[in-house]
Amino acid sequence: MKKMFFYSIAFYLWAVSVHAQTTDLAGLAKIRSGVRSKRVSSYDRSGGNGDNVYMIKPGESRTILDIKGAGIITHIWFTLAPVPSTLNRTDVILKMYWDGKEQPSVHSPIGPFFGQGWNESYDYSALPLTATPAGGTGLVSYFQMPFEKGAKIVIENQADIAIEALYFYIDYEEMDKLPQDMGRFHAWFNRQVTEAPEEGENEWESIRKFDKNPDGLKNYVFADIKGDGQFVGVNYYVQNPSIMWYGEGDDMFFIDGEKTPSLHGTGTEDYFNTSWCPKTPYSHPYFGYPRVASYETGWLYRTHCYRFHIADPIHFSKSLKATIEHGHANGLTLDLASVAYWYTREATDVGPIPDKEHRKFMPGINANDMLRWRHEWRKAHGNKPTLWGNEK
Repeated sequence: MKKMFFYSIAFYLWAVSVHAQTTDLAGLAKIRSGVRSKRVSSYDRSGGNGDNVYMIKPGESRTILDIKGAGIITHIWFTLAPVPSTLNRTDVILKMYWDGKEQPSVHSPIGPFFGQGWNESYDYSALPLTATPAGGTGLVSYFQMPFEKGAKIVIENQADIAIEALYFYIDYEEMDKLPQDMGRFHAWFNRQVTEAPEEGENEWESIRKFDKNPDGLKNYVFADIKGDGQFVGVNYYVQNPSIMWYGEGDDMFFIDGEKTPSLHGTGTEDYFNTSWCPKTPYSHPYFGYPRVASYETGWLYRTHCYRFHIADPIHFSKSLKATIEHGHANGLTLDLASVAYWYTREATDVGPIPDKEHRKFMPGINANDMLRWRHEWRKAHGNKPTLWGNEK
């Protein structure tokens, strides 16, 4: 009992330390002239309790924020109905526009943006983005989102059913003039079923010697950015059709058009600050694995990991191509999706995202599939009644 008490005290002190390091407590005492706190929310204007945007039909878009002037969005909270098992949050699209631009600087399905992959719903806690009870249905952002000539946020319903209710808070600081050197927030969703080499999949030299990938040309792309700014993080969603470890692929960040990346990592779990092929749920303010394939065979099925560059943003002056291998030397077929987050001096169009058909995730591999694979392997090895499975 005494040992548990000391563990509890140690955990409390660690939590306080992390909180102090990751929040600007000193800044709370500073009085800032010319700043006014504002909020746009879904509250019932009649004074009743219908505090939501009601019935956004399939194919319909609603502008939930449209303000002029200068300011900084400091906090966003969303929740939607029906629940994720009924309403696919990968088909509810979030768009944000800064400074009167006609194209969005944020373009992503709302679930993946807030760290909820595959239309699943689960709690997790990070510093800039969080999914809260009940069951990951509260979607929270503390990313700073500056604007000088206005801000607009649009929700587009690409789902097959109506959004029956959308509840939201958008808190911002209105100011006469935006401070200098404030970048514009960007976020972009990507998704790809990656292609294995013609010779077939390979990892850990199980099939053949390791291939080489000197240039990263076939890497999965988190973001391909033009301008002057900094990359501040990514939510990464991996669906693996194999029990083989999916994360031997290196992260590679190509800065300002370079052919050889200035930042070249040593493996997927290493970039996400973990090690040795993790299968443990974990959340830190800057990184974590809130959803892992911990109850499936090997590393089969779904893993969500995140890495926010809060203390170590990746700076670039002209461009940044942020990528990662899908298996060592891009040797695996994986169903990958991601949302990348960054700032540049000007608000820019992040470009299109995969359409509804190309956002559909692949089905899971199950025991029946693996038995059929084993059946074909047995036939290829003479169908002897005592075949085990590791014969070569």
